[in-house]
Amino acid sequence: MAPRTATARRPRPDVPTRILREATRLLAERGFDGTSLQDVADAVGIRKPSLLYHFPSKQALREAVFAQMLGHWNVALPRILRAATSGEDQFEGVLDEMVRFFTEDADRARLLLREALDRPRAMAAVIRQHMAPWVASVAGYIRKGQALGALHADIDPEAYVIHVTTFLVSVLAVQRMIAPLPDGKAVAELLRMARAALFKVPTPVAATPAPRPPRPRAPRAARPTRATRATRPRTRTRTRTRSRGSS
Repeated sequence: MAPRTATARRPRPDVPTRILREATRLLAERGFDGTSLQDVADAVGIRKPSLLYHFPSKQALREAVFAQMLGHWNVALPRILRAATSGEDQFEGVLDEMVRFFTEDADRARLLLREALDRPRAMAAVIRQHMAPWVASVAGYIRKGQALGALHADIDPEAYVIHVTTFLVSVLAVQRMIAPLPDGKAVAELLRMARAALFKVPTPVAATPAPRPPRPRAPRAARPTRATRATRPRTRTRTRTRSRGSS
């Protein structure tokens, strides 16, 4: 009998990681008040005391969930800053990194939006602290583009960055409730709008009208020569003469 070969299995995430994953999903879906510790424990498949062993309270679990999301942001931030100062296709690079961060986990956008609405004062300081470096970097890129004449001069750089970020988070958080669009299609349209608002459209150069071709002239009739005059038939003209005696 042939010996059995052990099948490779993916290591199962540890209990705290599973708790954070399910808590992120439930908090993004139901909010803090609508989620109980028992709900999280049931989703993970453990008993509530086991959950409390890792996270002693519901508030502690909430803070751990948000700290984990900010930890992912801190990993993505250097890539975003590099894209903002890369020298070529900066705008595309920054938006690609932003989209990647929020689409890697669809619950991030919903959780951020819900937390900002549920506790705006507590979240304001946290968001400003983690968003300030990349807002300043992208705003600097916009100012350089304005100085070169490639971007609209009347755009406020900081306000533009904040608006685009807010639109991105909102689109990924709520667009499926409004219309069943794929995330890729919704984000693509948002990026098109962002580009159109930022970049100047090259003014088309008026084409010089082509000169009109000269009108063809009708050939002039050839002047008769002596030879042709000699061959023409002569017609006699009868002239009426007045008699002298007539009155």
